[in-house]
Amino acid sequence: MHTIDGILSNQALICAAIAWFIAQAMKVPLYYRVEHVWDWHRFVGSGGMPSSHTAMVVSLALAVGILNGFDTAIFAICVVLAMIVMYDATGVRRETGTQATVINQILKDVLINGKRISDEQLKELVGHTPFEVLGGFIIGLCTTLIYLWLTHG
Repeated sequence: MHTIDGILSNQALICAAIAWFIAQAMKVPLYYRVEHVWDWHRFVGSGGMPSSHTAMVVSLALAVGILNGFDTAIFAICVVLAMIVMYDATGVRRETGTQATVINQILKDVLINGKRISDEQLKELVGHTPFEVLGGFIIGLCTTLIYLWLTHG
């Protein structure tokens, strides 16, 4: 039971979870603003504005730095992890989404004997634009600073 109490009181983990939740919750109204459609699946989906993965890892890194010191190995690990996540979000995952868009268009255009190859579309919102990653970065920073300010005065 001691381990569960430790996990539930881990300030860095709490900051990261709150940042993820805020970023995911923001996706629904932001999607509506652009597409004029309420899509509640955006709350649990990946991709889109802002990057919840970025918000989470940036929040974690900042919280670890504030709580354990910016000169610690664990802070360095968190920063490297955050950099990898942000690079991956704007690189490989973004390209995957672009490819899905092209493949979906091919599926709409190409017919075999008067029938579509498949009616199932690939997921296009997989990665992030640099702006979406920046949005997640800002949410991660703000969430951690506000949470630690409120809990540590």
